[in-house]
Amino acid sequence: MPAETHLPTLLRQMQPSVHPEVFVFCCFADGVLAPGLSPVGSFVEAEGLTAIVPQAQAQALNLPHQFASRLVTLTIHSALDAVGFMARISAALAAQGIACNVVSAFHHDHVFVPAGRLDDALRALAELSASA
Repeated sequence: MPAETHLPTLLRQMQPSVHPEVFVFCCFADGVLAPGLSPVGSFVEAEGLTAIVPQAQAQALNLPHQFASRLVTLTIHSALDAVGFMARISAALAAQGIACNVVSAFHHDHVFVPAGRLDDALRALAELSASA
């Protein structure tokens, strides 16, 4: 099945799914991931390697970390060149005062929201989906 590009379809059929773990963002200035970590995502910046890892792993290794967050996967197969989908998602969350960090992967978009605001984020996404 081809990836979806039609914005109203993406919004109506986003079907958020919540990962059970809490995740955090860690930065490794030397660009080397600490042993024992299982990142769900990473990105290389001039300042170092950013890795998104389970909070329990970061704490077990006493690693500095930020943004304790829950991972919400939008399970519709969204096209990488779909226009406006993540803009609408982030705007809906911002309207509720909810920060988000978005990762678009090959098949799905993934939204990290503050762990304490998960229910609010899911409610905002449900309202957005219903109004599309």
